Amino acid sequence: MGICNGRTVIITGAGGGLGREYALTYAAEGAAVVVNDIRRDAAQAVCDEIARAGGRALGNADDITRIDTAQRIVDAAHEAFGEVHVLVNNAGICRDRMFASMTEDDWDDVMRVHLRGHFCLAQLLAREWREASKAGAAVDARIINTSSGAGLQGSIGQANYGAAKAAIAALTLMQAAELQRYGIRVNALAPAARTSMTEGVFADVMKKPADGFDYFDPANVAPLVVWLGSEHSRDVTGQVFEAAGGMIAVAEGWRTGPRIDHGARWNVAEIGGAVAALIAQREPAQRVYGS
Repeated sequence: MGICNGRTVIITGAGGGLGREYALTYAAEGAAVVVNDIRRDAAQAVCDEIARAGGRALGNADDITRIDTAQRIVDAAHEAFGEVHVLVNNAGICRDRMFASMTEDDWDDVMRVHLRGHFCLAQLLAREWREASKAGAAVDARIINTSSGAGLQGSIGQANYGAAKAAIAALTLMQAAELQRYGIRVNALAPAARTSMTEGVFADVMKKPADGFDYFDPANVAPLVVWLGSEHSRDVTGQVFEAAGGMIAVAEGWRTGPRIDHGARWNVAEIGGAVAALIAQREPAQRVYGS
């Protein structure tokens, strides 16, 4: 019996890469899995793989960026497996360009898939779980979002992607604070792994080694994601984890650092010295990737 036995999970972008590994590992740990991917054949191939291993899965290709089509995903999950317990928001795209060269479509497409994609399913399920909790049911639900090092530390050539991923980290904190009372735990993951999204930019860095431990194998990230979706994670919420290879880290978010209280309105001429003093005291941020 696995740690997710009896639980149902919806995973977006699960037709390949990280999402596929999440789906396979959730199924191996006893969960029923809704494999959502815009590539219907890819989603079904993952379902077939799960079925051959004795698990339960349903393929789905509905659009996660619209409430009406996201509702179809939730409805299909209910029809196939009953109650939904876990949502893994994994789907994403990249439209990498230097900021000054980025088009409106580059910006809008990334925001739509990442931010709207994180909103629609999560809100539908949050409402459902909230109503169940208010009705007296014992809710033990999970939302697992996907941020990125590009959102936490920044990445040259990924202003759209990094901005969306930073927003998802902030969204996670607010969802966790608002939804905890209803039995919903919300965390996020910033994974580093070899996927179709990293093939272009990081192909050389992340290529599979000839032998030894494959640090960037997406399967390395799956155990943390599955644990976060299990009943064992009920005391963990509002956290952003980084995961790569055999490493797990918890991110430390923005907080108020060194301060100077002038006790009155500042004179413009005084600001430069105050800012210099504050910067000298602060903990330096991690460098933007590629800078």
